[in-house]
Amino acid sequence: MWTVNSAGRLGNQMGEYATLYALAKMNGCQAYILPQMHQQLAPLFRITLPVLSRFSTWSIPWRNYELHDWMSEEYRHIEGKYVWLTGYPCSWTFYHHLRQEILQEFSFHDHVKEEANQYLAGLRGQRRNVTYVGVHVRRGDYVRVMPEHWKGVVADKAYLEKAMGYFRAKYQEPVFVVTSNGMEWCRENIDASRGDVYFSGDGKESSPGRDFALLAHCNHTIMTIGTFGIWASYLAGGETIYLANYTLPDSPFLKIFKPWATFLPEWIGINADLSPLRSGTSD
Repeated sequence: MWTVNSAGRLGNQMGEYATLYALAKMNGCQAYILPQMHQQLAPLFRITLPVLSRFSTWSIPWRNYELHDWMSEEYRHIEGKYVWLTGYPCSWTFYHHLRQEILQEFSFHDHVKEEANQYLAGLRGQRRNVTYVGVHVRRGDYVRVMPEHWKGVVADKAYLEKAMGYFRAKYQEPVFVVTSNGMEWCRENIDASRGDVYFSGDGKESSPGRDFALLAHCNHTIMTIGTFGIWASYLAGGETIYLANYTLPDSPFLKIFKPWATFLPEWIGINADLSPLRSGTSD
């Protein structure tokens, strides 16, 4: 009997679920999820792992097993009858060999799917050859936490222009569907004058399902940083552009975060501008 901590918001919960699913399978054990994880994921997705009762959560003699966020050989041979995985695992290196099963676990309920597709269809207008590009701009606490704690930056205006320029050059009629937990910043910094940008997200961190479903139903993705964008990209498939090298080389973040284990090899990285860190300012 295996389970995993239910920590963080939607992207973290998805990473924990997928990692538990894959590692339990690898070790020939039955996985169960905590009730609080079920509460977060079940309203959106057709997840299938059984839920632990609150009683068994506390009465079982669990062995805590801490994970770092990339697959290691020792994780193929985890000992113990009752294993409680801990940490914030999200890396594709845990579960990508089971991609189809993971996509099945995270398939949306019909009403969620219908609402997202209906919204996207409403943006089509007179376009005959539309390509939907989901844009997720992570702001919120990261605006302060990245420079102060991790010697890093969040995405700036220039990064988003470059990423959108890539899709504008490649596709005839792209439509950019912008979601963010900083929509005011997005409206001020993303050029919508061409008529192909829609500020669609509601930015509600307490109920992020609508924004997430919109991104996942687009053809391609521009993400910035964070697990929410990583998972939206993974579910959407298509091409993904991400913010690369967004910390200084001596950042403590690089001890717990491995870019090669975070972004799929085929995803396209655009380097962050680290000059605000070096000059002591940040956006």
